[in-house]
Amino acid sequence: MNILFVCTGNTCRSPMAEAILKDKFPEVNVQSAGVFAGEGQRANRHTLATLQENKIMLDHQSQSVTQRLLNWADVVLTMTTQHKQSLILEHPSAQEKYFTLKEYVSYNDQLIWEELKKAYATYEDERSQFIKENERKLDSFRLDEAVTEHFAADISNIQKLESSLINYDISDPFGGSVEVYQKTYTELERYILLLIDKLKHQKETPDH
Repeated sequence: MNILFVCTGNTCRSPMAEAILKDKFPEVNVQSAGVFAGEGQRANRHTLATLQENKIMLDHQSQSVTQRLLNWADVVLTMTTQHKQSLILEHPSAQEKYFTLKEYVSYNDQLIWEELKKAYATYEDERSQFIKENERKLDSFRLDEAVTEHFAADISNIQKLESSLINYDISDPFGGSVEVYQKTYTELERYILLLIDKLKHQKETPDH
């Protein structure tokens, strides 16, 4: 399995992700790159300090995303939705490989989306039926009020589901203190551990 992590400049988040995955799951091949990276730059000093604090060493030189790298990768995991969109625009031929890291591993979020789709569909059906039954009895203002009141619980449930959806972006520590970089490390580690679980499961069940 060849995994490519992508961020903006390939000096903070994606090399950190690469180093964490290499440390915790050396069975996979992993590289990192940036959508706007300079060539041959070292990782940010706070990135290096944070990794050292967590007993992970990193020897890194930045690189840009290239078609060669995309051809090499089985899956391309971006740090943000914007990075994913940039890749789709610049390299559309490989877009079936592109996911944000969180999107790729967040099974719970997929379940919430399924619940939301059902809740939206049910709400729209029942709302249409309610309006049909009451549009001749009430003027438009009172009908709007009645809809809001009648479906208050449904709307509240939809809002609750929407608020529990994941923000698919890994926070950008650039310009922050070492403590900010440590928070990004903690966030990355959480999702990389989920990634490792997924990779192990795929290895055990290759047909799925």
